[in-house]
Amino acid sequence: MSALRRDARRNRELLTEAAHEVFAEQGLQAPLDVIARRAGVGNATLYRHFPTRAALIDAVFHDQLTDTMTAGAQARTAPDAWTGLTAYLEAVFTTLAADRGTNDLMTIRLDGVDTLQEVHAHNHETVELLLRRGQEEGTVRDDITVEDVLFTLAALGRAVPSLTSAATPDAWRRPLCLFLSGLHTARTVRPLPGQALTAAELDDVLQDLGPHRMA
Repeated sequence: MSALRRDARRNRELLTEAAHEVFAEQGLQAPLDVIARRAGVGNATLYRHFPTRAALIDAVFHDQLTDTMTAGAQARTAPDAWTGLTAYLEAVFTTLAADRGTNDLMTIRLDGVDTLQEVHAHNHETVELLLRRGQEEGTVRDDITVEDVLFTLAALGRAVPSLTSAATPDAWRRPLCLFLSGLHTARTVRPLPGQALTAAELDDVLQDLGPHRMA
């Protein structure tokens, strides 16, 4: 391999590593020039390797997105729908809690990231299959639709970084359990895991969420 090719490969690695760090800290709208500076290269080098933000995002998060689809495939083979659904959503929320970049990626629509489109389609199919199977098995309410679930999961998922920052790294387990309890047909109430937020922690979460972004 020529020295030029080695340098190009190293620059690409530096850019993806820096992008992962910056996206984790600031989310997917982080300025690209910040990423270039952290990688120790110029903006021209960044755009030579990644002509668009979507191309950079795809390179940074490809493996994590693929892991999510693997978790979905495993959930579909669970012995019963409820076991599969709960295991899958716990895996998804573990990914959402990893960093702000991953959370942005999984809870919004973003054009141009091919792997992300595959994940969204696979996620929709997985949830739909498990809900329908759960309804047939009598464990999931008949009036629940896949859109009900995906909307609520997206809304809850967006709050995960703020929630874990204000409380504990696994603080998302409590509201997820509360949500799952609303899907189940059983009258037995499952105890919620973890501790409820204090008033101060709730204030921190709401402050961190901040106002909606202006278009």
